[in-house]
Amino acid sequence: MENKKEKVFKGTKLNGIMMLIINFLFLFAVIALLIFGINKVDENSASICGISCIILSIVGLFVNSLFWAGFMQIEPNEARVMVFFGKYRGTVKTDGFFWVNPFYAKKKLTLRARNLDAEPIKVNDKKGNPIMIGQVLVWRVVDTYKASFEVDNTSNTSIAAAKTDNVADKMKAYENFVKVQSDAALRQVAGLYSYDNFESEDEKLTLRSGGEEINEILERQLNERLAIAGIEVMEARVNYLAYAPEIAAVMLRRQQADAIIAAREKIVDGAVGMVKMALNKLSENHIVELDEERKAAMVTNLMVVLCSDHPAQPIINSGTLYH
Repeated sequence: MENKKEKVFKGTKLNGIMMLIINFLFLFAVIALLIFGINKVDENSASICGISCIILSIVGLFVNSLFWAGFMQIEPNEARVMVFFGKYRGTVKTDGFFWVNPFYAKKKLTLRARNLDAEPIKVNDKKGNPIMIGQVLVWRVVDTYKASFEVDNTSNTSIAAAKTDNVADKMKAYENFVKVQSDAALRQVAGLYSYDNFESEDEKLTLRSGGEEINEILERQLNERLAIAGIEVMEARVNYLAYAPEIAAVMLRRQQADAIIAAREKIVDGAVGMVKMALNKLSENHIVELDEERKAAMVTNLMVVLCSDHPAQPIINSGTLYH
């Protein structure tokens, strides 16, 4: 079975400006021949030369009108898919003004990059939590054969594009194809990872902390899905990530609790170090000798002062530490 893929057009492709001049000269010659034939017929109604000139000029006008259909203009990052009576003959990507066989169907395609800013969709992450996730991607057509013949979209937009060969309508059909496949890829990637890491320290990669690695995985999934249409994803990024509204408040309280616990752990570690330093300084400098009971009371007071959420209210002890 023949492996179909994009190939360079090898048929006759002439300079458009040169052929434009030749076509105009040919038109003028045909018109002159027609006038000459009419004059001959006027002079002699039975003139074979006049009638022959008129017939040749009519044929020449028909041929000249066909030649006008052979011109094509290609801008940078555009392409023409050349089809000759239903058979693919190659793709022209060189920009410029050309003339080819007028019987070629010249299907227009743009190779320029396009953006897709997908609306956030609701999916379940690896743990089953409903989340809202969105993406933005940059894509373009790279294989004109696959884009033209491997993808069949039966929407109204595609039917109109097939009839009018309108590039804008074609690209809308491709955008719809990219949108559907990008949603499927995003759902697959989101289901492979958790939104965030709360319980297992072994799970390093999450949607929230994955960053570039998650984007690379998403881009790879998109390219695998869109390869059939000859489309390449140049860049894909998760641009929106949040819990679904029904669990957002609960997860926010959970995040706040984790943040409070982490902050308290740090405060306690610092307080214990300061208490230890205070006791050591008092002992080393022989400022005051404290028994175990007094040390315990001092530790309790210092920990309360250092770990409290509110400023401590000082109380002056006018007595003595000893009984």
